[in-house]
Amino acid sequence: MMWLTSLILLTALAGFWRMAHSSSIADRLLGLQMLSNTGIAFLLLLAQWQHNPIWRDVALVLALLAAVITMAMVQMLRRRV
Repeated sequence: MMWLTSLILLTALAGFWRMAHSSSIADRLLGLQMLSNTGIAFLLLLAQWQHNPIWRDVALVLALLAAVITMAMVQMLRRRV
């Protein structure tokens, strides 16, 4: 379980690095999407560890919100260019 948590922490750090050191807005959007996926993975790991299914529901809601936010940001970027 500890190595999974460490792997999730590394992917979160990679997402932060991508958001901080990228030159284009699309790369920053991918870093943000990576962070949201990391949060979903962490919530699923927490649900498994605590034997509490409510965290799975929270992860599902976060996944739906992340998809909608990503689509909205892509549409906003299309209108801008």
